[in-house]
Amino acid sequence: MATNRAIILAAGSSERLGMHKALVEVGGMTLIELVGEKLQQANLKVTIVTRRSLEESIRTLLPEAEIVVNPNPEMGRTGTVQCGIHAVGVGPVLIVPVDRPGFSDSTLTSLLAASTTTCPASGGRGGHPLLLSEEDASRILEVAPSVPLRDLIEPVRIEVLDPHLHLNVDKTSDLVALEDAFAELR
Repeated sequence: MATNRAIILAAGSSERLGMHKALVEVGGMTLIELVGEKLQQANLKVTIVTRRSLEESIRTLLPEAEIVVNPNPEMGRTGTVQCGIHAVGVGPVLIVPVDRPGFSDSTLTSLLAASTTTCPASGGRGGHPLLLSEEDASRILEVAPSVPLRDLIEPVRIEVLDPHLHLNVDKTSDLVALEDAFAELR
C-alpha cells in the first residue's frame, strides 16, 4: 500500500490556543514548516488543507507544497480530510494534523510501510499521523463532513517509542512542552 502523499490538516480555528497553530513559532520555525519539512524529507508530496485566511502565509512558508482551502472548516476535521482527498485523489495517503508534530522519522517509516489503515501508538493510546488505505479514503468521502473519523475507521496500531507522540498543541500551556521537545522533533 505504499504512498508518497501526505495531507497536512491546518484548517482549524485554534480558538483554545488563541493563535493559528500552523503559524506557532518554535525554535525559529513555524509548526507548518516543522511538519511540512519532515514530510518532504521523507520524499512525500505534501498537500496542506487550510482556511482562506492562512493560505498566503502558508504558501510563503512552504512554496513547494500544494495548498488547498477548505471553504467550510467549521464543519470539522473530517471535512478537512475530505478536501485533501479530493485534491490528491483516492488512494493510500498519510494524514498529519499540524498540531500533532511529535512523531519520529522511524515512526513515519513504519507507517509508510504499512499495508492497511495504521496509526502509531504509545502506552496503549493511538496517535498521529494516520496512514489511510484507499478503501478508508473512499469511505471518508461518502459521509457528512461533521462525522468524526473515529466513527469511520479502525486503524491498526503499531507501538512506537516516540516520547512526544501525544504532544498536542492545543492550549497556550502546550507551547512550553512544544518548546522543550523541539530539538528532538527536528
